[in-house]
Amino acid sequence: MFTLREICDLGIQIERNGENFYRDALKQSWSAPLVSMLKMLVEEEERHVDFFVKLKKGAPRDEGDPRVEAVGREMLREVLGSQTFSLIEADISGIKTIEQLRRTAIEFEKDTILFYEMIRSFVTDKETFNQLGAIIEEENRHVRIFEQYREEESPGSVNPMEAD
Repeated sequence: MFTLREICDLGIQIERNGENFYRDALKQSWSAPLVSMLKMLVEEEERHVDFFVKLKKGAPRDEGDPRVEAVGREMLREVLGSQTFSLIEADISGIKTIEQLRRTAIEFEKDTILFYEMIRSFVTDKETFNQLGAIIEEENRHVRIFEQYREEESPGSVNPMEAD
């Protein structure tokens, strides 16, 4: 169908997009608790990138018939076509409120979960299946964090560049 290396490449890109999104969000002035939360999310996204990089290194380079792989790539593109896994469209400079940040982050995290659940159904290696399950749970936790975050924006916001 499609190769593990291709899945890993997509996972790496998705996680880097999330990492970059949260890093860019840190460039704005937010309250200290929100800055702390965003830093934690950056670290988790970095760990997810590492998982996919390591998984890709262990994946076979030649997995079969190139025609079958081409069909698999096309199927994967069709499945992913309706999802917005990339945050390229999200201009972080246009996000000025916690609510805008929350909505954007929740949408991205939910799309990521859908993708990982879809590819997990094709994984046959038990360790990879379990590790991917752990990442899905972390992504679900990210959604819950943003859904529960109700801090009022206040004049006491902190510029994270000054907050360490």
